[in-house]
Amino acid sequence: MILAAGLGTRLAPITDTIPKALVEVGGVPMLERIARRLVAAGADRLIVNVHHHVDRIETFLENADLGVEVAISREPERPLGTGGGVKAARALFRRDRPFFLHNVDILTDADLDSMYADHVGSDASASLAVGRRETSRFLLFDEIGLYGWSNTGTGDSVTAREPAGQTDRWPFAGIHVVDSELLDLLTEEGTFSILAAYLRLSAAGHRIVAWDIGGSEWMEIGNLERLERARRAVAEGAIG
Repeated sequence: MILAAGLGTRLAPITDTIPKALVEVGGVPMLERIARRLVAAGADRLIVNVHHHVDRIETFLENADLGVEVAISREPERPLGTGGGVKAARALFRRDRPFFLHNVDILTDADLDSMYADHVGSDASASLAVGRRETSRFLLFDEIGLYGWSNTGTGDSVTAREPAGQTDRWPFAGIHVVDSELLDLLTEEGTFSILAAYLRLSAAGHRIVAWDIGGSEWMEIGNLERLERARRAVAEGAIG
């Protein structure tokens, strides 16, 4: 599933007329870039949630030759967040295997094949891509898995349970591999972050683990400055 329902307000004025999902980097819309990477990693069906400029995204998907079936999950009233978006799309999942969940504004060359294989070979309910970078927002992991998050910029933090053994903090990279059984465990309502659900599930005994992208390139195009940086990196061949 590609999370593409955000308003993209930090990319205005570009997103006044087009959705963030169709903002181009290297002449290719981000939605297409991510879709093709997921298909290359083995995805044979895609779900895309939409809200802002719905018609533009639907028209694009109707005309794009992505090589797989694409289902659209509409959020007409408001964006439902990462968790609410997944919950609203539950009927569209086949549930026969773990699935990727990927933010539409992430540009990376991380090895998605390996991430998926490592998740399947583990006993985790979800694997979250993480990578070292400068940020103030962190996910907190211990020897079991995810147990909290912190924002060093604001001083805010949340812990779902007492940490066990050695701990570490990781910046999240916006990509998940999730067991389909978790779809029925999303009891939160309305608009919510899937991280809130992960923390609740972690406290209940589910393992939500970190998957290190290592030295892979990673960029987020959430604002105009980052978008221009990503466009330069693609033009210079620093990232595909």
